[in-house]
Amino acid sequence: MTEKHQFIERMKDKTKGFAVKVITFCSSLKSNRASGVISYQIIKSATSTGANYRAACKARSKREFFSKLSVVVEEVDETKYWLEVILEANLSNRVKFCKKLYQEADEITKVMSSARNTVYQRENKFI
Repeated sequence: MTEKHQFIERMKDKTKGFAVKVITFCSSLKSNRASGVISYQIIKSATSTGANYRAACKARSKREFFSKLSVVVEEVDETKYWLEVILEANLSNRVKFCKKLYQEADEITKVMSSARNTVYQRENKFI
């Protein structure tokens, strides 16, 4: 297996693992109406991150790859937003874990943004 394929598989595992951690974390949120709404939203964005990364890996063109990576970046950024809201609204007693999830989301954002920018630069270098 090439380095590229190893990286792809690691990122598939990382984004899926991240989604599972977010789902587990949501079950520990304080029980109230806001937590229910935010749990729904953050679970959607966290699981969409991994699902869209997998879709990007199956893209039929560089444009489709770029588009799917853009969705991944949007979804993981949305997940970061919800983690910030959880922290600022004091909806969790697991503050350290929430901050770890935020750091992981930030790492995923950086990797995916870098990949997206590389694709964009390669495709538009003659413009």
